[in-house]
Amino acid sequence: MLLSLHTTVLAQHTEVDRYPVYTGNDLGCAINAKGTQFRFWSPGASAVRVLFYRHPTAEKAYRVETCTRNTQGTWTLFLPNQLAGHYYTLRVKHGNTWTPEFTDPYSIGVGTNGKRSQIIQLANTHPDNWYLDHAPQYTSRNSLTDAIIYEAHVRDLTIDAHSGVKHKGKFIGLTQTGTRNTFGQPTALDHIRSLGVTHVHLLPVFDFHSIQEDQLEKSAYNWGYDPAHYNTPEGSYSINPADGHVRIREFKRLVQAFHRNGIRVVMDVVYNHTALSTKSNLNYLVPGYYYRQNEQGEFSNGSGCGNELATERIMVRKFIQQSLRYWMQEYHVDGFRFDLMGLHDVVTMQEIADQLRVIKPDVLLYGEGWTGGSSPLAESDRALKKHAANLNGVAVFGDDLRDAIKGNTFHHDSTGFVSGNFQTAASIRFGLVGAGQHPQIAYGDVNYSKAPFTSSPQQHISYAECHDNHTLWDKLALSRPDLSDADRLRMHQMALAIVLTAQGVPFLHAGTEFARSKQGVENSYNAPDSINAMRWNELNTHHETVKWVRQLIQLRKAHPAFRMATANDVATHLEFIDEQFPAGVIGFRLHGEPVGDSWQEILVIFNANAQDQYVQVPDGNWQVKLTNGNAHQHGQTLHVTSRSVSILAIE
Repeated sequence: MLLSLHTTVLAQHTEVDRYPVYTGNDLGCAINAKGTQFRFWSPGASAVRVLFYRHPTAEKAYRVETCTRNTQGTWTLFLPNQLAGHYYTLRVKHGNTWTPEFTDPYSIGVGTNGKRSQIIQLANTHPDNWYLDHAPQYTSRNSLTDAIIYEAHVRDLTIDAHSGVKHKGKFIGLTQTGTRNTFGQPTALDHIRSLGVTHVHLLPVFDFHSIQEDQLEKSAYNWGYDPAHYNTPEGSYSINPADGHVRIREFKRLVQAFHRNGIRVVMDVVYNHTALSTKSNLNYLVPGYYYRQNEQGEFSNGSGCGNELATERIMVRKFIQQSLRYWMQEYHVDGFRFDLMGLHDVVTMQEIADQLRVIKPDVLLYGEGWTGGSSPLAESDRALKKHAANLNGVAVFGDDLRDAIKGNTFHHDSTGFVSGNFQTAASIRFGLVGAGQHPQIAYGDVNYSKAPFTSSPQQHISYAECHDNHTLWDKLALSRPDLSDADRLRMHQMALAIVLTAQGVPFLHAGTEFARSKQGVENSYNAPDSINAMRWNELNTHHETVKWVRQLIQLRKAHPAFRMATANDVATHLEFIDEQFPAGVIGFRLHGEPVGDSWQEILVIFNANAQDQYVQVPDGNWQVKLTNGNAHQHGQTLHVTSRSVSILAIE
């Protein structure tokens, strides 16, 4: 008898906390010198079977084996053959009811469309010289504020007809160098390297549910926030999705290529929910355990996607932590961005930070400090933005700064500082100091947070846009349709300058350096390439903005005053000088020498007005170092042009 697809299994949710915890680290399938070993944790099961296939889509199993009950709720099977390349599925009997076939949640390889798990010999997945691969170094200070993040989607980066990339939309497409657009400008990996960013943040690259890998012409695009298999790369990005060995090798080649080019790799991970709920492999394996339930015994939906993982349960927490360690150790990944991190409990995030820093002390960890809906997890236990100080250095996105720059993300006509709403100035200042304690911040005037939420600028992700919602360029077009493209471009450049001169960790959405547009589409998670592709010929159209971003990145990397590591340094050595400035002008001074900068003093002025402004600046022989307008000093008076950014220094 098959488990009915409509039968609830949630009645067990009051019992699952009494299940034994498995203390080993060998769940799933592994090949050793003697054969192939399987171990599955399913403490409530009455029987477990493994079905074997020679092909990823074969209809009939060539072999079925029954597992033996073992210690701490596990079931084991050993076969004296090294079955690398073969595929398998599970069936589990709960009471008198058998589940349908399902894949192993601990799979490290799967076949086409993730229909079957695959037995993997990891030694056969290493690219040439993999043992020599290592992450490029930060600056000598080794502070996380040295990071500059570039968020991108694998397919977006190369699928454009003018990308010059051979394997468009694939992992190995991002290993290719020497690619050029129609105008001979570097694209893809070469372009990212030329910007000077330190980290590329890849939207989900684990195996996700929504893409039919054998029918890419019909199902070609998704962001990937619908997890299917957490420990194996996505097949649609592989030239051969049928073979897990190929997927693994290709993603390793991607990591290796970025490392060779001085760039670290961050994975966007989605451990807050799964694509499927009652029909997921986790729920078939241990009904009711892996997911939170509400008071009615139904799956809670704090993710807005139908379910949420119960990270506070020991085996769920262990699964997540083991998965993260695996990506770091096997794939040499350098950091993780946590989707809807507010659905993770604080203890899980604290332990993640501790464990991963043992492997890589400067691992970059950050996440969304909010949920997608209500959750039964107590608010005091959630890894929310307001609890950042308790997250062992895990950073959170600064949505205060994001919306202060451009206007409320969810209200299309809302404007921000750069687009003429000067009432957001307090929130801009809050973001500029990294959302920490500073004597010159009027916290009551900050748009969302009414108090500091970071204990260090290293915990603040400074950004103006990401893959979600409208691009910055589209948002400015929606909120200021009365202005010309030239005016909006100056606003766009100011927004990026705010992000790149703010204390904390700057975060750039891929293509923002050439005013990327998604043609006004707000939520492009499954939109076609015509909307999502990075149009590489735009590098030529917006070459001045590309140059501006490169200059800002070079400035930030050269001057540690822009990337102070402690809240005390920021409070002491960043001073706002705009008390007497006209509305729409923000200015701050950095005392460079005390924080090891080669410039004694630095002055940054943002003039968001549509008119030139004259502002009083501190005494000194200030020299203009970077501006996208004009800045002229006459004694203590500085003349700055409209909608411009000026950075001056005393050497």
